[in-house]
Amino acid sequence: MQAPIRRLLNEQGAACGIRIDVRGMRGKTGEALHRRLCAEGGTLLIHVGVMGGGLQGCCIAMALADRGARVTIFDRNPALLTRAAVANEGKVHLGYMYGGDPSLRTARMMMRGALAFAPLLSERLGLEIAAFETSDPAAYVVHRESQQEPDQIHAYLQAVHTLIQEAGGGRRGAYFNADLASPIRRWTKSEFERELTGEALAAFQSPEVAIDPVALAELIKERIATTPSIEIRTNRLVTSVDPDRREITTTSNGIIQRDQFDHVVNALWDGRIAIDSSAGMRPRRTWIHRLKYGVSFRPPPGARPARSMTIVLGPFGEVVRYRNGTVYLTWYPSCLTARTFEAQPPFWPIVPGEPSRSSILAGTYSGLAAIHSVLSDYAIDELSDVVVRGGPIVAWGKTDIDDPASELHHRFEIGVTSVGAYHSVDPGKLTMAPYFAEECARRIVAETSTHPVSGRFAERRRV
Repeated sequence: MQAPIRRLLNEQGAACGIRIDVRGMRGKTGEALHRRLCAEGGTLLIHVGVMGGGLQGCCIAMALADRGARVTIFDRNPALLTRAAVANEGKVHLGYMYGGDPSLRTARMMMRGALAFAPLLSERLGLEIAAFETSDPAAYVVHRESQQEPDQIHAYLQAVHTLIQEAGGGRRGAYFNADLASPIRRWTKSEFERELTGEALAAFQSPEVAIDPVALAELIKERIATTPSIEIRTNRLVTSVDPDRREITTTSNGIIQRDQFDHVVNALWDGRIAIDSSAGMRPRRTWIHRLKYGVSFRPPPGARPARSMTIVLGPFGEVVRYRNGTVYLTWYPSCLTARTFEAQPPFWPIVPGEPSRSSILAGTYSGLAAIHSVLSDYAIDELSDVVVRGGPIVAWGKTDIDDPASELHHRFEIGVTSVGAYHSVDPGKLTMAPYFAEECARRIVAETSTHPVSGRFAERRRV
């Protein structure tokens, strides 16, 4: 068990008037703490309501449970982790993709989350880092219509890589045991000609990987289901929150229910802005909700492996090949199908119906095969286990990524905003979910131990 968690459990046990022996705890520390408190006649200190059963909400629930809190998760779906959490490529961004932010603020934010991602989930799930299902490292491929020239992108990649090496120097193996000491490498002519077409101008090899989001979701669901201090309430649509009363209002089958907690966390994804607005925290800036799909499949037996690559800089896409052989594709011109500036977007379908499904599949495959020559080795009807699935993307901005000046190229204004006992979490990207979960849990535990639960804290803070 990590030292910070050990200290937190000792502090919480002292507050209950008991001594907690943490020496034997591994991973699922919340279960052990729960059993110990009950055996000693103590009670868990706080009860936290978490709105949203996606990756961010589940990470927060685990972080709180491992600090001795009771947690209730509310989600509108029949099960946890069934929408946006599993409808993406799972890229754990080190910051290379954000060449549109020359300040490097987005890169610095992403690498902070990326270097903490595997160690935190390893601790929460009780697994070795090597157990996570990841992809092969991605190359950054410069499209001939890129918003920046290859030399500009190469310089940016090198600047980011230098920062990564500085940040990860004392945490060997933190990023999925990858060797971050090796430099960013430009592909050789033979590599380029073997993998790419004339639609590409250059390719640079990075250590960046993706984690299989479906496999990760199963691990997290198992952990949460076996943690006594986490209660799951699915099929519950959150309609409003009262931060003063720390009260969550939900509806299910026409029945309205109100529940009060010591702290309330808004970890919703596409519903976060609307609920923040109901709590008097309507953002003062423009946001955009976009619906984007992706395609996953297994290539024909014996086919050449399609190397992972991210195509930059602009509205392009990527290819991700996981170690189990599954390939994930997304191509912006075909996969982005809707956008809205409303606070509450439509409840978009995760799986598109026909003819949209076939159109997305054909457009995505042909779009990427035009630049990734390996994909042209086989036809769509040769693929197996084909899944077209997508979900909403939430970000600040007025224009899309085809605009070089769009705010979507900047993802550093994200994090945990706390007003009293109400906490709203904007992870920005999957990469940041475990990191912000720890920050949110630390705030709740620290504030509960130093302030009366009934008090309202005036400050608004963002990490």
